[in-house]
This record gives sequence, C-alpha cells and structure tokens, in this order.
Amino acid sequence: MAASFFLAVAVAVVALAAGGGGGGAEAATVEHNFVVHEMNATHLCNTTKIYVVNGQFPGPTVDVAEGDTVVVHVVNKLPHGLTIHWHGVRQIRSCWADGAGFVTECPIPPGRQHTYRFNVTGQVGTLWWHAHITCLRATINGAFIIRPRDGKYPFPTPAKDVPVIIGEWWQLDLIELDRRMMDGNFDDNPLSATINGKLGDLSNCSGTVEESFVLDVVRGQTYLLRLINTALFSEYYYRVAGHTFTVVGADGNYLTPYKTEMVTVAPGETIDVLMVADAPPGYYHMMALANQPPEPDLQIPVFTSRGLIRYAGAAANNNGLPVPMPVMPHQHNTMPSYYFRKNLTALALPERHRVPMHVDERLFITLGLGSICRGTNKTCQRRRGPETIVVATMNNVSFLHHNTSSLLERYYDGTSEGLYTEDFPDRPPRPYNYTNRELIPPGPLEEALEPTFKAIKLRRFKYNTSVEIVFQSTTLLQSDSNPMHLHGYDVFVLAQGVGNFNPKVDVSKFNYHNPQLRNTVQVPRGGWAAIRFLTDNPGMWYLHCHFEFHIIMGMATAFIVEDGPTPETSLPPPPPEFKRCAANGFSQP
Repeated sequence: MAASFFLAVAVAVVALAAGGGGGGAEAATVEHNFVVHEMNATHLCNTTKIYVVNGQFPGPTVDVAEGDTVVVHVVNKLPHGLTIHWHGVRQIRSCWADGAGFVTECPIPPGRQHTYRFNVTGQVGTLWWHAHITCLRATINGAFIIRPRDGKYPFPTPAKDVPVIIGEWWQLDLIELDRRMMDGNFDDNPLSATINGKLGDLSNCSGTVEESFVLDVVRGQTYLLRLINTALFSEYYYRVAGHTFTVVGADGNYLTPYKTEMVTVAPGETIDVLMVADAPPGYYHMMALANQPPEPDLQIPVFTSRGLIRYAGAAANNNGLPVPMPVMPHQHNTMPSYYFRKNLTALALPERHRVPMHVDERLFITLGLGSICRGTNKTCQRRRGPETIVVATMNNVSFLHHNTSSLLERYYDGTSEGLYTEDFPDRPPRPYNYTNRELIPPGPLEEALEPTFKAIKLRRFKYNTSVEIVFQSTTLLQSDSNPMHLHGYDVFVLAQGVGNFNPKVDVSKFNYHNPQLRNTVQVPRGGWAAIRFLTDNPGMWYLHCHFEFHIIMGMATAFIVEDGPTPETSLPPPPPEFKRCAANGFSQP
C-alpha cells in the first residue's frame, strides 16, 4: 500500500510496551490528527468543491491492533459543524466517543477541534469511519482496520491487504444535497460510482488508466480485499474478471469461508475477501455496479466504476489485447444480493457466538415511507401532493431530527423532559400486507396508510436484556432494501426471507449455531431480517437505515441501555476531552 492514498497524515504511535502493533506485542496508543477542510477536485470535465480529511479522498486509514487505544484529534476547518463516527467500533463504556451528531454529541463547530478516545478490545477485522452530519460522509470517510494482536488469522495469511472503498461522486455540493432532501426533494443522483476515489475509465471525460484504481499483483500470491461501501444511495455488486473470491469476514467479524464470483456490499457494510492471483499474467477489470429496485423509478441512472488488476510481468497495455470484463447482473436485479447473504455464516468462536436462547423483549419494526403536511397545516392532500413532505418511518413514526442538544447528554444529566419520549412502539399501529406491490404507486390502499408524524420516540432497555427484532421492509410508496445499522453493538442475524415475516413458519429457520455477527443488517427488498442481541453496553445508541435519504427522511430511532449493577457495567461520566453542547455554542430548548 505504497500509494499516499492509504497513508495517514501526522500519525504518532505511542507504544505502551516495546514492539507495539501486533505480533503478540502489548497494546499501544495510536494517535491520528484529522484536519477536515474543503478542496477542489476535477472529474467529468468539471471542478467540484468537496470536503475531505488531510487532503485525501477517501481519507486516511486508521490501522491498529486488537486492544489498542485510539486517539483522534479532529480540527474542523469547514464553514459548518460535523462529527466523526467510528462505524462498527463497539465503544464499550465509551458511548461519548461514538460521534453520532446530536445523538451522542453536538457537532464540532467551525474553527474548533475535538478529541475522540476509545479502545478496540475484543474486535478484529475491517470497519470504517465517516462524518455523521448531513451528507458529508460521501467524501469524509476512510478505512478502520483492527488487526489480530497475535498477527494470526483463521485463514492463510495474505501477501497484502488492500482497502477497496466503494463510493459515489456527486457534482452537487453535499450541503446543498442535504438541504434539498430535508425539503422533500429526492430527485438528485450521483454522477458515478468510485473505487478508492477513482471514477474509472468508463466515465465521460476520463477514459484513461489514471482515472482508475489499479491493484498490482504477483501471480500465485493471495490478497485480502477489504471492501467498504461508503455510498449514500446504493448497494453495490463487486466482481473481478477471471478471478474468484473467498469471503472470510464482514463488519469486523470472521465468517465461514465461502467461495463466490461476486460480492454484494450495502451502505455501511464491510466485506473481507481473499483473492488469489491465479490467472494468466495480464490485465483484468474489476467492476462496482450499483443495484436499485425497479420500482417506483426505472429511470435511475446506472452507477459504475471500473478498476484494474495488473499482473507483474504483464505486457504493457496488455499487449494491445482487450482487457477482460466481469459479467455483472442487471442493475435492477436485487436477488443476487439476497442469495449472497443467505450463504454467509459465522466462523463460530465460543467466546463470541453465544446466541441468547431466551428473549426478554420482542420488537417487530416495519420500514417504509409516509407523508406529513407541510408547515403548520394539520390536514393536506395526500398521495405525494405539493402540500406534503414524504418521510421515512419505523412503525409509522418518522424520527424528528433536532439540532440543539445531544440526546446522550440530556439523558445522562436527567434533563430529557420535553426533548424525547421513551415510547417507541413494539410494532406498527395496524397490520397489513406489508409487501403488497399495489402499495408502491399512490392509490386508495396506499393513501389509507400514508399519514404519519414526526417525533423523537426512543426505546429504553435494562442492562443485559435479550432483545429480538424482526425488521420488515414494506412496499409503502417504495420497494427499497434497508441496511439497518445499530451503533454500539454487533447483532446476531438469525435469518432473513422474502415476503411477510410469518412467526408460525419463519422462526423454525432461525440459525442459533453460527449466525453472522453484524453491525449493519441488510433487510431484503420486500422481505425481512431477524436479529438478536444482549444489551451489555450502556449508553444512547442510534439505530438507522444507512441509505442517507432514509436517514434524512426519518428512518431512525435510538436505544437507551441502562447502567448495569457495577461500575464496570455502567457508562462513566464524560471524559475530560468531551465537549458538552453548551461549550460548542448549542443551547438546549
């Protein structure tokens, strides 16, 4: 990884014992300096203002070993606030460092700095970090790699590991994109996909290898590709011509090795795959292709990025021969995603894979769209009329995004009255045929289910509660899948299916032996996913869809997990480096 793209700027490693950083060494403190700023970038014959960390897109990789302490000093040189979220880091007893804007902290104001400090004990694999305010994560993001302390993997040690970050290129300013979506305008689309910040040679006005991500390989060697989807809008298929993958991990957890020719990765997810360079020396294309549901809009553009595998010793320019292209599914064919995930199981480790066999709390959560009246109107014309704003819902509640205080701070201080309630519903207000395709276009059936409301409704759990959630994607005004991300936790994915969840039949499909552990769960389009977890991490934890338009529209809530019976099972006070909202210029209502 000699490219400067992968190098962190101003990294200091303070070893707590000689030889820190893996290989059996003792834990270390790893420090990074992140300077967030604007810069210009030229793609597609246009120069665009983007927002980056340390002049890099994607940003610097945080590379640590299991058990290390991570300290990141963030300086905000943007004209607006932001936070940084450490996606997938469990933040055991360090919820204050989670970086969820207005959930665990108020944004870092322009010109100010903030320090995040947390430990990564008990986790190994590929995670990532990103901005957690507005749409800024499209360009403010990077890999977060946690290596095994002893340097040993449960699979052949690769010759090299490489982050492969799939994202999107937006011509539109990301702050303006956020403003438009907040106003109910969802007509904008990215212009291209990206692989490690490169649009690829298929994009208009590029057509050169300099516009493509190039991975140089040596025949016979094995490479660990750490796939990360940072996109705002789309799940992606990823494939390399002439090569196969062995999937070995996802979301910082090992998987039972699974061979496949194609990988599917949804926004928020990470997938680790081994690729053996076993093809005849030459050039081979890699491809990332966005998949979107066919309804309600068949006119969504095709988003792709094409990169290159280049073998050592291969003739220059592939000796003039055509470079093989991988065969990709149709843009609107979402079933390969479903079957890919159905084939994944965990590499069962006794210390990690203890599925709670009893259930204390059960939730059935529907995921769909609805509408609210604009302004102060109490009644309005439905069916996506001009008097309404389309919103996203969980159990017919659309999360109200506030911008004056931190939910965690108010909860911890005991001053939450008037800000939120703790009555997030266990199930939707009324049952219906959740996957009825007649609900996708506006009509009489849909109109009766469309009205909803905005509120901050949270759910409180006692420490060590066994929670089971069935997420049900609906076809109410849409037919999207839903990558649901729970901060602060890995959850057991017991099963998934297409259609309506039927407890009389589908519970028998639950995998209690080796279910995946994930922090982001892809709920299939027109289907469901069942998860289970133990509330062993006290704090305020955001739960939301990782499609950015769904977050902005309100497909979110937060779980409060109470303290346990001992100091070791309780959330400590804010650390010295934590800046309360009042110190950052925010005043609670």
